[in-house]
Amino acid sequence: MKLFTLKRVFAFGVVITAIVYFLPTFFNTWPHKKINLGLDLQGGMHLMLEVQNEKAVEAELERTVHELKQELRDKSIKHLGISRLKNNTIQVKLAGKKNKKEFEKIISKEFANLVIPSPRVLTDGFNFTLSLPKAEMNRIKKMATAQALETIRNRIDEFGVSEPDIVMQGDNQILLQLPGITDPDRAKDLIGKTAQLTFQLVEEEGNVTNALKGVPPVGTEILFQNKENPSTGKITKIPFLIKKRVLLDGSLLTDARIEFDQYQQPQIGIEFNRKGSRIFERITGENINKRLAIVLDNTVYSAPVIQDRIAGGKARITGQFTTNEAKDLAIALRAGSLPAPVKIVEERTVGPTLGSDSVYMGLLSMVTGGGLIVLFMMVYYKGSGLIADFALIVNIVLIGGGLAAFGATLTLPGIAGIILTIGMAVDANVIIYERIKEELSRGKTPLAAVNYGFERATLTIMDANVTTLIAAVVLFQFGTGPIKGFAITLGLGIVASLFTALILSKSIFDLLLRTKKISTLSI
Repeated sequence: MKLFTLKRVFAFGVVITAIVYFLPTFFNTWPHKKINLGLDLQGGMHLMLEVQNEKAVEAELERTVHELKQELRDKSIKHLGISRLKNNTIQVKLAGKKNKKEFEKIISKEFANLVIPSPRVLTDGFNFTLSLPKAEMNRIKKMATAQALETIRNRIDEFGVSEPDIVMQGDNQILLQLPGITDPDRAKDLIGKTAQLTFQLVEEEGNVTNALKGVPPVGTEILFQNKENPSTGKITKIPFLIKKRVLLDGSLLTDARIEFDQYQQPQIGIEFNRKGSRIFERITGENINKRLAIVLDNTVYSAPVIQDRIAGGKARITGQFTTNEAKDLAIALRAGSLPAPVKIVEERTVGPTLGSDSVYMGLLSMVTGGGLIVLFMMVYYKGSGLIADFALIVNIVLIGGGLAAFGATLTLPGIAGIILTIGMAVDANVIIYERIKEELSRGKTPLAAVNYGFERATLTIMDANVTTLIAAVVLFQFGTGPIKGFAITLGLGIVASLFTALILSKSIFDLLLRTKKISTLSI
């Protein structure tokens, strides 16, 4: 009788592979990843974010207003004012029928997505009220939420959180679970940072003091730069009169990284793509000796005087940053700006103490349940029960190895899934052993009884486990957070129990009965 068969080598190889992946959880020097622990086991943050996607519609209308103004300027069409109203409409006032006809041509050709009711006749011209179709507004809102989710995911990935859970909830909410977060405030700042980078010219001729007292000149706005006094730490807000027209924005960035100046102060080096480089070179060439403001989230970080044309598409954002602030800002710029602001509507922090208590109680319940099952199998099925107990231990190792190999996350419901599969694994052995006992009572030899018992029980075990596996797949596909954690361990446990019950246990019985030539079976 051959000691090594293909089935035994396969079973042995699977067990060894599982052990190799499972051991790093207990030994840090092992060269593989550990099992990732979920939020409920190692602590961390639970956040529910609400995307203010109405702001994305407003931003789209603002862009349309600027494009309309540019188009009318290029076509020499005079208007009496173009502005966005609070009800998400654009108001356009025109003088004269000629301007009206030319305007309608432009709208039908260049802005066909706008809804244009009949204009209202004024004493000095015509008043158009333009709006986006409802379907288009819904599309913009939906896209804003989807883009916000991807942007936040990119930021969290670069921040270094292990196995974050980031999913969309409803139309405009995003659920974040961030295990192992040690600095919640820094994480919240990074997640909520809009990171809208723009380059705008400073209005040199306007008077900032007068603008602060009254209304800024048309086409300008007042933005502030925060300056910290090194000796007192007091923040002073310095006002700037900035032209509203955005010459270049952060959508054309290819890289943003933390750098250090000659005094070892952190700053952010940015680099544009080919298109952005051309625009940046043109802007700097056309505005020599003028100040170009670098604006991030409506705050002026610097407003240097352009000395010469700048080629190569590289620039620096300077400010009084800490190293972490500069690093997080670089991450936000690389990941892209949020299409709309986000608001934290729910926040929970799970402390590491609570997480360790959950691990302890979960493991205690698993060890207690597993111990009782092991004892029952030893007492009731004697020597064969020891084989079932060995298969049970291998089952747990296979689940742990699978979690580590696939980079899955173990949660508290996941531990519940492991406990459930322990019972299911033993259930398969019980079905097989009862079949074997029936065949032994009919006078068959131990080898024939074992072969027949496994053969007759296989279909029943497969049927029960496969239907449960289908349920686990559905839970994983449509569930979130804890439900997915339960589904993962349940699915891995089912596959592991099928392997240990039908392949590993059968190989052990064959090895004992064929090579040792045992004449009686302890069962």
